[in-house]
Amino acid sequence: MSDPLENTPVVIAGFPASEGIAKGRVHHVAWSVPQVPSRTTAGKKAGNRELERFRAALDWARGRLEVLKGETETRLGVVEARIFDPQLLMLDDPEVVEGTQRYIRENRLTAARAFEWRMLELKERWSRTTHPMVLDRLNDLQDLKSRVLGRLLDLPNPRHMESASGVVAVARNLTPSLVARLEPDRVVAIATGEGSRTSHWAILARSLQIPAAVGLGHIVDRTRDGQTIIVNGSSGRVVIAPDADETERFERRRSAIRDWRQAAVDPVDSAAAPESHQITLRANLDLPREAGRAKEHGAEGVGLFRTEFLVVGRREMPGEDEQYRAYRAVARSFPAQPVLIRIFDLGGDKFPVFLRAPFEENPLLGRRGVRVCADEPELFLTQLKAILRAAVHGDIRIMLPMVNSVGEVEVVRELLETARSDLRQTGIPFRDDVKVGAMIETPAAALNADCLAPHVDFFSLGTNDLVQYTLAVDRTNTRLAHLYDPLHPAVLRLISMVARTGRETGIEVSACGEMAGRPAGAVALAGLGVEVLSVAWHSLPEIRGLLRGHPIEDLRAAAAAAMEAATRAQARRILAEALGGMADPGLFPFES
Repeated sequence: MSDPLENTPVVIAGFPASEGIAKGRVHHVAWSVPQVPSRTTAGKKAGNRELERFRAALDWARGRLEVLKGETETRLGVVEARIFDPQLLMLDDPEVVEGTQRYIRENRLTAARAFEWRMLELKERWSRTTHPMVLDRLNDLQDLKSRVLGRLLDLPNPRHMESASGVVAVARNLTPSLVARLEPDRVVAIATGEGSRTSHWAILARSLQIPAAVGLGHIVDRTRDGQTIIVNGSSGRVVIAPDADETERFERRRSAIRDWRQAAVDPVDSAAAPESHQITLRANLDLPREAGRAKEHGAEGVGLFRTEFLVVGRREMPGEDEQYRAYRAVARSFPAQPVLIRIFDLGGDKFPVFLRAPFEENPLLGRRGVRVCADEPELFLTQLKAILRAAVHGDIRIMLPMVNSVGEVEVVRELLETARSDLRQTGIPFRDDVKVGAMIETPAAALNADCLAPHVDFFSLGTNDLVQYTLAVDRTNTRLAHLYDPLHPAVLRLISMVARTGRETGIEVSACGEMAGRPAGAVALAGLGVEVLSVAWHSLPEIRGLLRGHPIEDLRAAAAAAMEAATRAQARRILAEALGGMADPGLFPFES
């Protein structure tokens, strides 16, 4: 007898972690930290044996992590391999090592029991915050704890996920060790109850091009092995047990994306293209090697090159030459098109190991973005010199995150002049006229855009933070996901103000947040006068295909109506209708 729930679709809203859309069968991944028997030792000799066993287990874990790091570097690259550095650092951390040894000596605990106690203490300390960076560290701690305890207890290795092809890995959370060895031709998507886009395992999923959605709450309890599930890693939503209509929508969307990707490699007749297609589409990059993929997908430059991969998880500050090579590689991929490099956006959920992260009650409202520049001049001076050198190879532009005032721009311009002076003295070639722009990520910046405009060369709307700060909604809080809405009329009005300022002052206004990579969001931005959209390279064909064939006048009318809507639901309906979403829900299967 069939399960009546099998034909009842369940939609869960979470957060996007790795772009793409896929359908497969649920495969639960139930990894866990081993249970440790409560035992003590008898005598000094037995205690010494446990100390030796503990040191041997750490050495073994270090060796296994080095092997995994090497395999990851060969398969994905050096940046992804650095994801395992935090765990390697923990193996030498006095808090971990000396704390465990003290319990073995003073409390006569076995090595496994002592290590478990110490890790539980650290977990309790770190669990008192919702800071994403700390939660990522907690995930690393659990991964390491499982590995070391498994060795001490002589347990089999649970880290190989054997499964049939076409499965979706469903778990409460995952670890870098588990995801690093996934095969994309077997595991087509990932859906987890916890985690964030910045989770180390999510970064690996993006490199493997496995779609992933996170923050899905009790998804493990709401699914069973073998059940059909659709995962949209671009919107963060899943459909469990899709019915015939949902399946048809998925197939229609997948077919459309396939056609759009094919169109991306075909020449476009600009004379025959509608005006809306003249909107410039650039790519968001997390890593230099993504530039080639973006080029293949039709990117007209880079609208956001995130540089945090050079610092987060690192033990030391990156050198000027290393940075120069990374920036040069992207510039050479787009020699005749703009490449917007965002200087290190530190603070909030990102802070490198070699800098002391200050304790803040609310780090997303604290020392982050351009505010860190004045406090860490050596770090940013080195980066600016590398950018100026790389700009010799293309149209590189500098983008400043979290700008609120003219004074913050002036601080960076002073550092930039120092960088030019240093390079002149050394005789190293550099470009002297690199453009500098401000990211508009707060209501203050949007309202102050007319004052900022004379001091910058362009604006870039960072819609992720702009939405968060405008609506006072933490975008990582799953319980508030329904309130985090880029199409809220208040957000649309702020965007319209910035676009109007750009037109009046003659400076470019682009958008590089996730809003630009979603159908209704792209329609809204284009209609509000944002003429450059920058999206994840996977989404370029889809957004181009959606905008093609829709006259800009229609998009402007829809955006104007949405901006004046009384509710966000009305705004969404208006924008969906502009793309025929009501007639063809397949275009908006995950937009509500």
